[in-house]
Amino acid sequence: MKAEIFSVGTEILLGEILDTNAKHIANELANMGIDVFYKTSVGDNENRLLDAIDIAYKRADIIISTGGLGPTDDDLTKETFAKYFNKKLVTHQESLQNLKSYFLNEDMPLSNLKQADMPEGSIVLLNENGTASGCVIQENNKIAVILPGPPNECIPMFEKQVKPILEKYTNKVLVSKSLNLCGIGESKASEIIKDMMLSSKNPTIAPYAGNNEMRFRVTASGKTKEEAKEILKPTVDNLYEIFKEYIYGEDNDTLQEVIVNKLIKNNMTISTAESCTGGLLASTIINVASASKVFLNGVISYSNESKIYELNVCKEDLEKYGAVSEQVAIQMAEGIRKKSNTTIGISTTGIAGPTGGTNEKPVGLVYIAIAINGKDTICKKLMLKGDRQKIREKTVHICFSNLLKLV
Repeated sequence: MKAEIFSVGTEILLGEILDTNAKHIANELANMGIDVFYKTSVGDNENRLLDAIDIAYKRADIIISTGGLGPTDDDLTKETFAKYFNKKLVTHQESLQNLKSYFLNEDMPLSNLKQADMPEGSIVLLNENGTASGCVIQENNKIAVILPGPPNECIPMFEKQVKPILEKYTNKVLVSKSLNLCGIGESKASEIIKDMMLSSKNPTIAPYAGNNEMRFRVTASGKTKEEAKEILKPTVDNLYEIFKEYIYGEDNDTLQEVIVNKLIKNNMTISTAESCTGGLLASTIINVASASKVFLNGVISYSNESKIYELNVCKEDLEKYGAVSEQVAIQMAEGIRKKSNTTIGISTTGIAGPTGGTNEKPVGLVYIAIAINGKDTICKKLMLKGDRQKIREKTVHICFSNLLKLV
């Protein structure tokens, strides 16, 4: 089975909203063994939508459409699909009752009544989180799945009501696992297993890069989920053996989550002293729900006076070596660890730009230091490229990737 995803709405074409529905649906269809070769964005216009539907059905069996089910005149998706399939719109009583319940404590605008009209003979998908019901039209060996646009309505409807319908149309199951790596780039990692990626057809291995990390997504197909998992396992085990020093987690694991969980497991605590990252390191740690168990203190020591007062950095060293130096980074890490009485102190100091660089200390020069109680403090000199935000983000990522090896 081949599917095409439609995202309907002028606001999507104008880039006013992020199309998260298509990402989720495409991923779920792939896991079901339904191929998605095209994604179409269409504005709120009947003629253009009709043309797009006609083109799509020449190359796909299923259209999954999101958006355009609201109460206004420019919400035309359901009406246009009904016209394409030559279906009348009739009032669906359960959808009407759902609407009335939604507006139980306020007057319902008459325009909302159109949301209870459904293509005759369609399977109606009741909306548990809003006013717009969806529907499934099955006609002439073609399927149209019509869903509301808001993700909090679309995604639950797809998961609970659409997937069980579509599963009847596929005879294979896909299972995927992502292996998340840090400390190695996509090109280098891909080169190491180039022959394996070329020769492996089931499962397939696909590299992806993003957010200063990379991952391998391994996907296997089988008649059942259990069979697909068995096919997947040897390749995943092989990748673990090859990249054991770089793999930090799987699927939705994040580097900061893995570190926080390791700190909890090892009964360790952490504090941060930041200059060039300006609190980004601390906030990234705090984004992890259980961070309060390990993160005790964070200081943004942007000025030299703050470094001296808050972290006990030696004034003479600041004058001799400068704030962006190995000596100061080490003292910052050790100072915050002692002040906070934590197992680990981690520091950042650098020149994030776009100004402030010199020939001796150019923009992108950063020092990070990690002080661990009972161990020698380590310090890394970095030469980073990118704009101010990129340099700050890369610095935080490198802090985490180095810390991962030490805890």
